[in-house]
Amino acid sequence: MSPSRRALATGAALTAAAAVAVTVVVWPEGSGTGHRSEASVAGTASHASPSPTRSYPLSHAPRTIPAVREHVPAHGPGWRPEGTSAVVIAAGSQPLADEAQLLAKELKIRYGGAVPARAGDVELALGAPGSGGPESYTLKTHDRRVTITGPDQAGVFYGTRTLKQSLRADGAMPEGEVRDRPDRPQRGLNLDIARKYYTVGWIEARMREMADLKLNQLGLHFSDDQAFRIQSDTHPEVVSPQHLSKAEVRQILDLAGRLHIDVVPELDSPGHLGAVLRAHPDLQLRNTAGVRSAGSIDISNPGAAKLIDQLIGEFTELFGGAYWHLGGDEYRALTVQNPAASYPQLQRAAQQKYGQAAGIKDLATGWLNDRAAVVRPHGQQSKAWNDGLFRGGVVKADKSIQVEYWTGKEYGARPPEEYLAEGRRVVNLNDEFLYYVLGQPNNFVYPTGKRIYEQWTPLVLRGTRPVPDRYSKQILGGRFAVWGDLPQAQTPEQVAAGIRMPLRATAQKLWDPGKPALSWAQFESLAGKIDKAG
Repeated sequence: MSPSRRALATGAALTAAAAVAVTVVVWPEGSGTGHRSEASVAGTASHASPSPTRSYPLSHAPRTIPAVREHVPAHGPGWRPEGTSAVVIAAGSQPLADEAQLLAKELKIRYGGAVPARAGDVELALGAPGSGGPESYTLKTHDRRVTITGPDQAGVFYGTRTLKQSLRADGAMPEGEVRDRPDRPQRGLNLDIARKYYTVGWIEARMREMADLKLNQLGLHFSDDQAFRIQSDTHPEVVSPQHLSKAEVRQILDLAGRLHIDVVPELDSPGHLGAVLRAHPDLQLRNTAGVRSAGSIDISNPGAAKLIDQLIGEFTELFGGAYWHLGGDEYRALTVQNPAASYPQLQRAAQQKYGQAAGIKDLATGWLNDRAAVVRPHGQQSKAWNDGLFRGGVVKADKSIQVEYWTGKEYGARPPEEYLAEGRRVVNLNDEFLYYVLGQPNNFVYPTGKRIYEQWTPLVLRGTRPVPDRYSKQILGGRFAVWGDLPQAQTPEQVAAGIRMPLRATAQKLWDPGKPALSWAQFESLAGKIDKAG
């Protein structure tokens, strides 16, 4: 533009300015979502508004971990707590009192109870049953208030986690509507408390961390060769000196219930029973040379089933809940070259019970089925490790047992497609990505959040290759697992720090397995901001 034309344009602009009122639109302090102020020209002098008119940019999705699945943007100031803000419960939604009181405490605002919501409030409401999955929710931010609705308490609770994280990340909940739901129903952390003792406080801290990440399942592997970590009244002789009392377990379960976490206890058998067998050496498996098998029980001995079933009965009553883990992995008799020759008593028992064509793996499968039958009257769903379910054989594993797939590395291991092709339901604990093994023995390497975030999905059950998508509905979810093989390799504090980002990456991929919108660096930065604010 030439100097002369610029002068003419400037003069015209000054003339126009005399005929209009300029309204500066400023984002109101304390109500923004991080966008800059903006200015606009509004109306003629004769029609100027008596007060400034606010205008807001289109909102962005809240920044959370895991990311919300859907956000409908809107123009508006969003929401942040004010001095008069309260968390209230909609009419007929009194079961949400725990969720409301927790949120009020976290946001440092008042809990108002079951009263009508006002401007500045957060309202929690139960919607019509069946209007969505039990963990789905809708979070609407409009007119300086937030409404979180879900068909079940769990969904509403997850909506409060979204609100809490958005405030931590950006200081506000953006205007608009979140419509969110998990991709998989089982999402969690598996913790080996047998080989490494953890205090109740440490476990509870992990549960609160899990809840904020919308993880809903805590596996507790409480018995192994090294120790038996929970008080027992039926068999106190098997309990290790350092253990959780039943009162402490109930404390854990109480918090789990308030955080919508299912606790999955695991009493592994017929292997990994060394702590139990130290008190019952007569039940320990021996080969033809009389050599004892470290953690394996002799399943041909009637006393073996009696002992384990008494423990199962006691602990199913203590834990209650939806699930029970039977274990079933790494039974020593099935890891030798010729099981029948090494353990003829097991071979005889198999043939006596299941016919001449039966072998030791049939006896082991029958053991698994029998233990599932003990659990069933207690109303709990049985789970077992994949290497406790064998191909072929006379006896088939009960189809109701959920397969927890962890390894395909062992000799003769079955690929995950075999279980899926049988119509079995599978949970993903892929040891390539999801195993945090203390001390890194046997070629294990501490997993990284970056690798999980960028390469793993629930379909990647073994190694790095996903199973065909047609099996997706049979894969119920997954858990990140901490194992204490070398328990002194890390302190509990180091374990918590080491699993921090892998757990967040796992939560993201179980909630939404698609390619994340954020890069790993952005995801890590967001996690740091959310955690620091907490």
